[in-house]
Amino acid sequence: MLVNTEKMISVAKLQRELTQRLKDVSETGDPVFVLRNNSLAAVIVAKEEYETLKQIEEMLEYLDIAEDVQKRLKNHKRSKNIPWNKVKKDYAL
Repeated sequence: MLVNTEKMISVAKLQRELTQRLKDVSETGDPVFVLRNNSLAAVIVAKEEYETLKQIEEMLEYLDIAEDVQKRLKNHKRSKNIPWNKVKKDYAL
């Protein structure tokens, strides 16, 4: 991950400049990298960026599920299917 060092800020400095930094993130869309003890502790991103990341995460989850379904269908034998009416009858649904 490439980090713009000009966008790094310590926790102590962020506490003093929080309002302005949040305004900057909202206006420019550029993230702020928060350092604690000279190590990256958090990243503040614009709401739109966060929403995009959440959508990507959801899509990846769907792709994982689709991959699992395809793997299972490879060995599936339709002749072993149980009709829904039989399941309802057997379990009084």
